Amino acid sequence: MTNINRQWVLSKRPHGMVGVDNFEYKETPIPTPGEGEVLVRNTHLSFDPTQRGWMEDAESYLPPVGIGEVMRAGSVGEVVESNDERFKPGDAVQTLGGWQDYVVASPAGGALGLTKIPDGIEPTMLLSVLGVTGQTGYWGMLDLGQPKAGETVLVSGAAGATGSIAGQIARIKGCRVVGIAGGPQKCAWLTEQARFDAVIDYKSDDVDARIKELCPNKVDIFFDNVGGDILQAALNHINMNARVVLCGGISGYNATEPVPGPTNLMNLVINRARMEGFIVIDYMDRAAQAVGELIGWVKSGDIVYQEDIQEGFENIPDTLNRLFTGRNVGKQLLKL
Repeated sequence: MTNINRQWVLSKRPHGMVGVDNFEYKETPIPTPGEGEVLVRNTHLSFDPTQRGWMEDAESYLPPVGIGEVMRAGSVGEVVESNDERFKPGDAVQTLGGWQDYVVASPAGGALGLTKIPDGIEPTMLLSVLGVTGQTGYWGMLDLGQPKAGETVLVSGAAGATGSIAGQIARIKGCRVVGIAGGPQKCAWLTEQARFDAVIDYKSDDVDARIKELCPNKVDIFFDNVGGDILQAALNHINMNARVVLCGGISGYNATEPVPGPTNLMNLVINRARMEGFIVIDYMDRAAQAVGELIGWVKSGDIVYQEDIQEGFENIPDTLNRLFTGRNVGKQLLKL
């Protein structure tokens, strides 16, 4: 083991599309864990649309990444050195390791601390179907969406790591599920593998017209990861007492000016519908429940998932950009 810790740090805040020039490559000494701390060697990094928000100098549910700080990201890795008897060298763990080879983590760090990966579980599952994205789909659909058998559920960003799980959970609960995704490859996976009832290709279809066609009884739950025109179209077709779950708005994350909001919000009033946003960290004290049920559905084949694993430390910044250009298929990861 060399004494070099490779890092990508935030060098300037983005204006518009995030790019490689927003980051700077650095090499620092490998850190030393203090009392009660653990040194982890990252093996895989997670890439999530929310990282774009963390780069802004704005208030959010987590503080922004500072200029010159290692870019924040979820990771899985291996314990190298431990000053906590609960963790041994060689243990597979999940933490918020950031864009670097090594990180010192504290098991006392709460929801953003250190978690040992159970035996028999592929480590990358803690970044995908069992991780923040999978749990986001779980809690957003079940706690806010509250699906009932026979209802119609519409999911945007449906081929993504969160939307695909949310939609499959709705199917498990007996709902008719329609997904919105981009391109024939993603749309085919949704119907052939994830067993969505129907799919809309926003790149080639008239989304508003297709929602009307595929949801003749209107939409009872809309799980939204996109915002913008897709949200506008979905709100045109909500049912009485519909639930609109706001999970994300990737269509506007790289906008240089504020994105106009929907002009049809009165449909919520007319239909006595509810539109609510949420952040998954509010559910971290109940993570065991979500993970346990998700594991069961994966093992039974009721839920399938995809992991898009890029490789190479030098490719980290461009891998984040894959999320905003539609190049990722499923959960975006990178192997160091």
